Amino acid sequence: MSDSTQTETVVSALFDTAIGLCAIAWHGAVVVRFQLPEASEEQTLARITRPFAGTAVPEGEPGPAITAAISGIRAHLAGALDPLRWIDLDLHGVPEFHRAVYAVTREIDPGRTLSYGDIAERLGAPGSAQAVGQALGRNPIPLIVPCHRVLAADHALHGFSAPGGIGTKARLLEIERTPGFGEPMLF
Repeated sequence: MSDSTQTETVVSALFDTAIGLCAIAWHGAVVVRFQLPEASEEQTLARITRPFAGTAVPEGEPGPAITAAISGIRAHLAGALDPLRWIDLDLHGVPEFHRAVYAVTREIDPGRTLSYGDIAERLGAPGSAQAVGQALGRNPIPLIVPCHRVLAADHALHGFSAPGGIGTKARLLEIERTPGFGEPMLF
């Protein structure tokens, strides 16, 4: 993950995936935001550009690194599982604790999950599960920072700030063939 000071113009693009129209924002070869599908193209674009209010975020043509990221995201959402860790991120301006949470979260493989408490333990901050949840609720790059792979201690789906809420979280876990999601129940 890059932590360099952003000096280049942030550009965005919308692209189709197996789950709908997503959006990505970047500068240079580094992703700064990702957006899961909203109800409309306009809402998806508005959500990805919201943090840059007051400055125009033009739609642009991605270079090779962002084109590869888009291809990787499309393939992942179509079921060709990829942890997407190879995508370079710029988390400049994100609080240090949040960056630490995101680093641990990025290490969760598709088809696997951790609890908020597990992440807190891995950070050496037992008892901070709620703070972990707050950090993940502010994740600017969902899917690439796979906050959907983090569950409550009881393994239930509680809250998900991305569009579609816990339904989207369940769908992403199903795409990733996570045990207990999308499987037919025998009893």
